[in-house]
Amino acid sequence: MNHRISTGFAAAAAAAVIGLGAIAHAHPGHFGDRGGGDFMTTIAALKAKLNLSTSQQASWDSAVAAGKAARANARTNMQNVRSLLNAELAKAEPDLAAVAAAADRARTQNEAQRHQVRESWLGLYATFSPDQKAIVKAAIEQRLARIDRWRARMKERHGQGG
Repeated sequence: MNHRISTGFAAAAAAAVIGLGAIAHAHPGHFGDRGGGDFMTTIAALKAKLNLSTSQQASWDSAVAAGKAARANARTNMQNVRSLLNAELAKAEPDLAAVAAAADRARTQNEAQRHQVRESWLGLYATFSPDQKAIVKAAIEQRLARIDRWRARMKERHGQGG
């Protein structure tokens, strides 16, 4: 009986790890791996300074809408993985391979949508004037400097200075 309990516990633990790993990979912006998305956040924060033309504003609105749709789809995809995980855990012998496959499909779909959103923002950036690009460049440089300062403080705090 103890062997059966430990086997069941191991299966549940494996399913939880698979499920959490899938969630982490499906939401790269929330788990540290932004995949090149930092510039999108930077551009979005600069809207007031960029003085967008009418056509640029339309592209802006399209990129924002694409981002919102991608986030909603990613959330739905991961809710579906979580539902499958819960359904499998309700079984005597969960099919962890099915959960892993569903998580992989969700991650692939979410990544494809994230790339589409990035392309929308890059397409908008391509329409910027040299002055608008200079504003974006300066903001990215400031952001990188702030990140570098933060990392240096964290290294000092954790005794890794240098």
